[in-house]
Amino acid sequence: MVKYLEDFREGEIWQSGSIVIGEEEMIAYARANDPQPIHVDPDAAKNGPFGGIIASGWQIAALSMRLFVEAGGHGDAPIVGIGIDELRWKQVVRPGDALRTTREIVEVRRSASKPDRGTIRTRVAVLNQRDETVMTYYALGQVRAHGTLSLAAPCKA
Repeated sequence: MVKYLEDFREGEIWQSGSIVIGEEEMIAYARANDPQPIHVDPDAAKNGPFGGIIASGWQIAALSMRLFVEAGGHGDAPIVGIGIDELRWKQVVRPGDALRTTREIVEVRRSASKPDRGTIRTRVAVLNQRDETVMTYYALGQVRAHGTLSLAAPCKA
C-alpha cells in the first residue's frame, strides 16, 4: 500500500522485529567500513576499553534502517532521506545482542514551496534484548503528498 503525506500522523509508532548480530558479521562490516581494532581484532579488543569486540555504530545505524524497512513503517511510499540529527550511541553492541527499533513520528509537514510533497520527522531508538537503548537519532524524510494538482501542462491530443 502506498502511503502519502496525509496518511502519516504525529505520535504514530512503529516497532520492528529483532535481529541478532554476530561477531563474524560485526568484523566483516568493520573491516569494510570502520576498521578500528575494537571492531576487527578480538585480541586487541580484549585489552581495549570495552573488554572485547563491539559493533561499529555505523553498522547499527544501517541495521536500524534495514529493520525499519522490513517492518513496513512507510508502506510502499518512496521515502527520500534528507538527514539525520542528534545521532547518539548510548551503549555498546556486543556479539549475540538482539536489536530492534522503535520509530515515532514527531512531525509531519507539507512543503510551503513544493505542495506536492512534505517531510516526516521521526525519533528512532535502537534497543537490545535487555531493553537498553543502544542508539538514538532523529530522521527526516521526504514523501509525496496525495491529491495535489500536477503542475505539468495538459496533454493535447
